[in-house]
Amino acid sequence: MKFIDEFRDGNVAQGIARAIAAAVSPARRYNFMEFCGGHTHAIARYGLPDLLPSEVRMIHGPGCPVCVLPIGRIDLAIKLALEDGVILCTYADTVRVPASGGLSLLRAKARGGDIRMVYAVSDALKVARDHPDREVVFFAIGFETTTPPTAVAILQAASEGLKNFSVLCCHVLTPAAIMNILDSPAVAEPGAVPLDGFVGPAHVSTVIGSRPYEGFAAQFHKPVVIAGFEPLDMMQAILMLVRQVNEGRAEVENEFSRAVTREGNVKAQKLVAEVFELRPSFEWRGLGEVPNSALRIRECYGEYDAERRYTLEYVKVEDNKACECGAILRGVKRPTDCKIFGTVCTPENPMGSCMVSSEGACAAHYTYGRYKDAAVAISSHAP
Repeated sequence: MKFIDEFRDGNVAQGIARAIAAAVSPARRYNFMEFCGGHTHAIARYGLPDLLPSEVRMIHGPGCPVCVLPIGRIDLAIKLALEDGVILCTYADTVRVPASGGLSLLRAKARGGDIRMVYAVSDALKVARDHPDREVVFFAIGFETTTPPTAVAILQAASEGLKNFSVLCCHVLTPAAIMNILDSPAVAEPGAVPLDGFVGPAHVSTVIGSRPYEGFAAQFHKPVVIAGFEPLDMMQAILMLVRQVNEGRAEVENEFSRAVTREGNVKAQKLVAEVFELRPSFEWRGLGEVPNSALRIRECYGEYDAERRYTLEYVKVEDNKACECGAILRGVKRPTDCKIFGTVCTPENPMGSCMVSSEGACAAHYTYGRYKDAAVAISSHAP
């Protein structure tokens, strides 16, 4: 694909790696969190830790929409399908997230729920048009990247007078989550490491721009570098973060300038503001209740809000006690710190949300990192 191979050049990556090694101070450690699950996947896929000096550690953040979705929200979707008899449409990676009672949306489908995987919210609108005698609910999840299409779908339904369509809105906001991580007692948990900076998300930033990160960069004195998803993007972003730390700077820098601007996509932002408003609080898996971190549908479009239409009440549900997804999402633990990683919990039989999506930290490490772990373990026991 044009303009992709250039960002996967191994020789250039080696050159950036040498620049990072020359820039780091042996007297300190550099702990950077990549917030976005796409970055987590890229780091594992391209073996970037092998290119980094020991002084630099990448910490996986909660930036996978599927991973941060709490059990109680999945339960609401299952209730709509099994008890209210709606046609429930959602993205494919949502259907396998574990819910209460050993269920998931996929298992609820096996029990007779009419649950359909769609590629886009426009597909859910078509289902509603094709089945005027059925209620159709789109289970909307995701960060700022997927929110504008949901807004467009609601506006389209309103313009068509499509009365059998509604949205169960679980869209969440990136800057609020980063702020919560920095301002949370979790950063002082046993095993937690101090965060020196963030690799800012790529797709999210194409919508919201780089400006929203400036507040917490200044307040917490933590540098942010927005990066693309290719290996050279990540390596360059890490070099930029190291240099900021060395110079005592805490600025928002944009490595992904080919796609991200400071202002972002203003048209998309206006669409979102027209249809949605802030929720006072929303539960994130691993982070708990996070103030002003999610969106709900405005009252003027309330007839398209499944929570209002079906009088849904959210009930908090605790995660599986054997699962360490919460600690992994906070950056306190690594996937291999979980006792059931790779044994009881696998992509084929996920016990936690981090193993469901390919962007989840556990799924990424299971796919790309576990063989290296095994090789290291064998070599360490060799005579």
